[in-house]
Amino acid sequence: MSYELPVLLISAASIGFFHTLFGPDHYLPFIVMSKSGDWSMRKTTLVTFLCGIGHVLSSVLLGLIGVAFGIAVTKLEAFESFRGDIAAWGLIAFGLVYFAWGMRQAFRNKPHKHFHSHKNGVNHKHDHVHHDEHLHPHIKENRNVTPWILFTIFVFGPCEPLIPLLMYPAAKGSYWSLIFVTTTFAVVTIATMMSIVLISAFGRSYIPVSRLERYTHALAGATIFICGMSIQFLGL
Repeated sequence: MSYELPVLLISAASIGFFHTLFGPDHYLPFIVMSKSGDWSMRKTTLVTFLCGIGHVLSSVLLGLIGVAFGIAVTKLEAFESFRGDIAAWGLIAFGLVYFAWGMRQAFRNKPHKHFHSHKNGVNHKHDHVHHDEHLHPHIKENRNVTPWILFTIFVFGPCEPLIPLLMYPAAKGSYWSLIFVTTTFAVVTIATMMSIVLISAFGRSYIPVSRLERYTHALAGATIFICGMSIQFLGL
């Protein structure tokens, strides 16, 4: 096993990186929700990290149960597939609802012009929005709820290659091999998620989107909906 462990560790790091990179559902929801919810970098980091932990840990626990009780890997793969369907439909439902809510907010918050005439003959106009003050409490409430919705969805989301390609082969060597390989996969996966999200969140401040500002919630919902659809029907 002396030569197999390094191979498994390299495989764990590679699979963790590319599995995350080629799975936009691992980072796009956080990028768009960070923008629409006006999250700070600290909150974006925390939410992404916790969701990454939930995403990886759920598959790790399932794999450990399978190794401990000698459950056939095909049965675990079937269960992981079932969990994947739940996560995908969760993203679809959440994205659709958030898109509808975002469009409603955009429509209600549509700016319009007010004209004013003064006694000195000076006339002027300015843009005005009626619903800002009324909408702030609702938006703040959604900001508190959406991270937990994302966390729940990511707990159901499986790390498909972890159990059959890494955990079961590593368990044939020793439990230390299993720990090292699993930890490597988890660290690389979460680090990749956070790197992509934080770089994107930092870069968004340099992109002029003032004309689309009131549509950020709707665009976020549409993006999450498309992610869910891509997972469920395109196998991404």
